Formats: sequence, structure tokens, C-alpha cells
Amino acid sequence: MATAPSLVLFGAGRMGAALARGWLKAKPKRVISVTEPSPSEEVTAWADDGKVRLNAPPAPAGILVLAVKPQAFAGIVEAACAFVGPKTLVVSIMAGVRIAQMSRRLGTARVVRAMPNTPGAIGQGITVFSAPGLAAADLETTRGLLAPLGEVHGPVDEQLMSAVTALSGSGPAYLFLLAETMAEAGESEGLPRDLAQRLARRTVEGAAALMAASPDSPGCLRRAVTSPGGTTQAALDILMDTGGMAGLLRDALRAAAARDRQLSKEAD
Repeated sequence: MATAPSLVLFGAGRMGAALARGWLKAKPKRVISVTEPSPSEEVTAWADDGKVRLNAPPAPAGILVLAVKPQAFAGIVEAACAFVGPKTLVVSIMAGVRIAQMSRRLGTARVVRAMPNTPGAIGQGITVFSAPGLAAADLETTRGLLAPLGEVHGPVDEQLMSAVTALSGSGPAYLFLLAETMAEAGESEGLPRDLAQRLARRTVEGAAALMAASPDSPGCLRRAVTSPGGTTQAALDILMDTGGMAGLLRDALRAAAARDRQLSKEAD
């Protein structure tokens, strides 16, 4: 059986490793090379087990995935170019680096800009991608590449990618912060630390699972568990007040999207 086109992952930090975990579980199996100067124990173990090739000599790849921090892009361009040939499809998950910037520096027009999120490590993520001008075959390849991470949406207009990054790319951190803050608030009300953390974690997990299983909107689900004049209503009066959670989240996403656009300017 023929192997899938060679796949080179450039950068194997948290997000790069999350991508690789999905690929290693996916079928058909791909020939995966990982370029990482400081590989983690996990990546090194993959190489020792023959699951990936680690820091192999550069050669044009079928697919090159750039999973480095956007601030590092300028420093790795020359090395990345060694993996780009006339048939290479480049997929970037670098926040803020525009397709035109990558295309110009890598010398290819076959560039996809994607934004996954960390739940992709367990196949529960969501990825949005932009790929203006690419052929249908490249779009299909991109969807297949990203599918092990969870839902895939695209292609979308690249102008939407800053908002995508702010909402879903950074979004898991907002939920983790919510669980963290709920636990701390529970402790302040007298709950033992371990119990408060367990209650907060399972509440967020359970609510997410209920939302995933329900056809109702998040707003409908919220209203369904909010009795007028009850304890939940008392809490929501605070969270939904002027300057409460809704306003904070709007400000937070606006700041994240602005930072994504700033990273784009810094990449020039």
C-alpha cells in the first residue's frame, strides 16, 4: 500500500505536538517528519519507537506544517524553505502571519492559514482555515489533515482569521480560567480546596457535554436553569451586569484579535 504524501511538522511545542498526536492516531498513516531543535520527551519517544522521523535532513515535502510561534517566523524562514518544493502544500497555524507574508517568504502560492485549538489533542477541537485561490484538491487535503483534531470549517475569508483566533483559538484558555476562578470563589465560601476544584471542573465539563448534546442554544440552556428570584438568578445578576462577564469577554476578544493583527505587522 502506498504511503500518504510526506508530512513535515516544523515545530513541536504544545500545539505542534497536539497536531502530531492526532495524525498518529489517524488513518491512513502518514510518513511524518518532525523538525524540532529541542524535542520533548514525548516527541523523542515517538522517534525512538519509529512513529516519526526526528530532525531528518531537509527535502521538499508533500505537506509542510508550520507550528512555531509567530514571533519566530522570521528566524525559521530559511530553514523552512528547504522543505518547500513546487508541489509542497504549506499549512500554517501561526497566529497573525498572513498568507501573503508566508507566500512571499517561502516562495509558493500553495499556502493555507489555519487556526486550531488545543482540544484537538483529544479530537474535540475546532479548526478554521483560509486558503484563497487554492484548488479543490488542496482544500480537501487540508480538511483531511486537520480532521483528526475535530471539526473543520473553511475556507473562510482571511479577514475573519483574527476574530477566529480570538474566539476559538484562544477560547479554551477562557474556559480553563472560568473553572479556575469558580474553584477559587468556592474556596472563599468555605469549601475545601480539593472539593472546590472538583466541583468547578466537573461542572464545566458537564455543562459543556450537555450543550454538545442539546439542540438548544447556549442562551436557551442558560434560561432553562435560571429560576426567577433563585440562586442562579442572583449570580447572573452580577455576571450580566454592566461591566460583567459579557462586557469582559467582548473586551477580551477584542484585545486578542487586535494582538493577532499586531503580530501580522510585526511579521513584515
